[in-house]
Amino acid sequence: MSPTTGSEHRSPHVLTQSSDESLVTEWAGGKGKNLHTLTASGFQVPRWSVIGLDVFAEFSRGSGLDGHLKRLLADDWEPKAGRIAAEIAGLIEAAPLDDRLTDAIGLAYGLAGGGAVAIRSSGAQEDGARHSFAGQFDSFLNVRGLDEVVAHVRRCWASAFSERSLRYRARHGLAIDTGGVAVIVQRMVAAEVSGVLFTADPASGRTDRHVVSAVHGLGEGLVSGAVDADTVVLDAATGEPLTRVLGDKQERYDAGSGPGCQVSPVAHEDRARPVLTDARLARLHAAGARVTARYGAPQDIEWAIDEDALWILQSRPVTTLAPATGPAPEPGQDLRLWDNSNIIESFSGVVSPLTFSFAADTYAKVYDSYARALGVRGERLREVREWTPYLLGYVHGRVYYNLFHWYRMVRLAPLYPLNRRVLEKSLGVAESIPDELADTLHPFTPRPGLRGHASRLTRTVIFAGRFLTIRKSVDTFHRDFYRSYTVFNNVDYDALPGDETYRRFRRLQRELIEKWGPMQTLDATILLSVGLLALLTRRWLPASPEWFIWAAAAPGDTVESAEPVWALRELAAQARADADILALLERTPDSEARQALADAGHTGFLRAVDAYIADYGYRSPDELKLEVPDLSENPAGVFTLLREVLPDSGDGDADGGGTPDRGGEADTYLDEHLSRPRRLVYERVRGKARAALADRERLRFCRTRAFGAAKRMLRALGRDLARAGAIDAWDDVFLLRLEEIRGAYEGTIAHTELRDLVVLRRRQQAADAELHAPSRFTTHGAPYWSGNLERAGWSSGPAAPSGARELTGVPCCPGVVEGPAVVTDTPRDIGGGILLAYRTDPGWVTALSSAAAIVIERGSPLTHVAVVARELGIPTVVQVKGATTEIRSGTRLRVDGAAGTVTVLADPPHDSPAAADSPRTETHR
Repeated sequence: MSPTTGSEHRSPHVLTQSSDESLVTEWAGGKGKNLHTLTASGFQVPRWSVIGLDVFAEFSRGSGLDGHLKRLLADDWEPKAGRIAAEIAGLIEAAPLDDRLTDAIGLAYGLAGGGAVAIRSSGAQEDGARHSFAGQFDSFLNVRGLDEVVAHVRRCWASAFSERSLRYRARHGLAIDTGGVAVIVQRMVAAEVSGVLFTADPASGRTDRHVVSAVHGLGEGLVSGAVDADTVVLDAATGEPLTRVLGDKQERYDAGSGPGCQVSPVAHEDRARPVLTDARLARLHAAGARVTARYGAPQDIEWAIDEDALWILQSRPVTTLAPATGPAPEPGQDLRLWDNSNIIESFSGVVSPLTFSFAADTYAKVYDSYARALGVRGERLREVREWTPYLLGYVHGRVYYNLFHWYRMVRLAPLYPLNRRVLEKSLGVAESIPDELADTLHPFTPRPGLRGHASRLTRTVIFAGRFLTIRKSVDTFHRDFYRSYTVFNNVDYDALPGDETYRRFRRLQRELIEKWGPMQTLDATILLSVGLLALLTRRWLPASPEWFIWAAAAPGDTVESAEPVWALRELAAQARADADILALLERTPDSEARQALADAGHTGFLRAVDAYIADYGYRSPDELKLEVPDLSENPAGVFTLLREVLPDSGDGDADGGGTPDRGGEADTYLDEHLSRPRRLVYERVRGKARAALADRERLRFCRTRAFGAAKRMLRALGRDLARAGAIDAWDDVFLLRLEEIRGAYEGTIAHTELRDLVVLRRRQQAADAELHAPSRFTTHGAPYWSGNLERAGWSSGPAAPSGARELTGVPCCPGVVEGPAVVTDTPRDIGGGILLAYRTDPGWVTALSSAAAIVIERGSPLTHVAVVARELGIPTVVQVKGATTEIRSGTRLRVDGAAGTVTVLADPPHDSPAAADSPRTETHR
């Protein structure tokens, strides 16, 4: 029986952290979905599984219970609620449970680890943003053995129809639901202390406060009200304790020998002491800020501490929050959703004002052109131009997607419901927006009636034509791009007058950037073709592993992005073939390597190095950040990259030197599981997806080259402004915005203003760099006002680790590797270890050859590095929340690229250096 796949005709749903999010959303209930979200986000959650809603549905049908429920819960049930609830409970306890369902419950018990478990109800609407159902359904602690688990699952099912839950529905105007509840089976934590954390004050409504209640032992004493708990109010931004009230804490609840808890007295001296130390309060505050940032709203979090591990038991929105007494958003103010998934691959950390303003201007021009290419004209185009300049946001120096605008952009093409889901996957966002909200997002005001239908039909026809001819369009664009790029790239801009460089920069924007819009049909093609491939996979191959879809869609040998890897391997092979060159590179610092090679007469090898820089000099870490020099400007970086590949024993063949063929594995799987008629259809859709992804990598190369040319021009303009005395140093130009540089040459800003702007921005950038930035958050109205960012979790200092021993993410390339972690923010010093990074960018691809496995905290399966890693056959997991917070260099890990898990096997010695030499990495593919 599969724990994650199947239907009522195959096997009941037993869901775990590895289950697809869509299945969890459908079958696990609100509390189960929150557990899945918490686990996927990297929080340490006790091992769990969920007996799906469909299990109760099958039980109800098979036993005839469904007929009784419809009869008992017909109209006018309220006066008889108590009697009806008791009758339903008796029916559920007495109804027969067949072997299939008993096996499903046994599977859930085993997946939770067996032994002592908690059995919790999880209603379909429970723990939602509007209705929490708090206390309406039953939970049972310390349940042991399959017979007891089955009995308590029945009791959870019965609690869906208890008198209190029925009256809760009536009081809130909710329809009576005969679908029952899902049931969570979760490993018990032998807690030293437990409690509840509100990340807003539920009494006053203040979101600048966290409120912690804590008791000794299990939290049952607190939840039941039997134990007088400690209460601490924390400053939401800093975590500083503002007030403490010590409870009497006379008793503690712990797991007993049978179901339930045993109560024992607390020693007198422990009653007078705080339950939580300052260090544990700090960890709770940090965890609360992360959970709140993850959900974008204040949370009610149940937690427990066992030895030194902080466990998050569950989290739900605070639905009873009182109106805030402090500044709050005004009704009707704009709601915005900010998310840096995927965009962090291009623009990581604090980004210069020039980089952001150039990127935002580029995105606006490209997507305006895309709308025009789809036939959007007149008033509708004016509406589109109201949001295209704001596709990106700039918050405390970081770049974010203004995500609602991206949904609007996707809606320009047909099949919006499918495309927006694939957009979320491709961007790597952690959570889908509700369907009701998604339906309100339009690129322009929809036209009613026949005119609206004709408008949509016109766009669909235009899109279909571009979809069918996209390969030809890409080839034409590619040819025209390089014709223009060659002209722009072969100019010494420092030798030109500043106004001439500025004129050519404006021409570059027209010829290389503004013409990019029609190529965005390629992104829509990817969304559509990958979406259709995912639909076919889910329908025809429901048991396929999660990595399969990305292996099936992988472009194969046509990935242009892998070219720098193969070229670097060839360069390393030349070095290994000459003992003198190899010895020189191994003993010479990178900054001196070029001169040392020249002095030793290795001119042939230097020509090969120069050829590599000529072809791939624009490739570097953070290559789209204008303030970061590329390899052409800093050639020593080539030797840094080369040093990583030199120990490689592979032959550097252009075909991959024997790396595993993941596309071949996908073919084998299809041969075994798909009949020929379906295979023909599947391969047609697959071919479109693979071709589109290959073309996207070609266009990404073009984008990098266009940014590289713009980088050279803007740096030359910085030197011109410095010569004119407008700024003190040429690199101060990065602290200016693009419109200010334009103003300097177009006469809309005085040169004397620029120096003061540089001073102001430098001070602001230093302050921004000290802040901890959430990956996803919402704001209402003006983002910096009304406490928006404070509520979102912006705070000083890094996030604290929770002590999690297993993290989960999205599997990208299968294979199991054990070895030492190399946690890094630069693509170097991997040395055969497991590369672990918060984010990557296209400039990291040359470092992949020296990595045994790859773990990326942000990104998506379509992240540039993930695409190339699949072609190289390197086990890869992305979207591993908390990876760089929880794991240090030298930690021994097991990475399972098929399951999407990262397991801590052993911590590094306390006295080991951050990037310690590590034992041999073991790989099992």
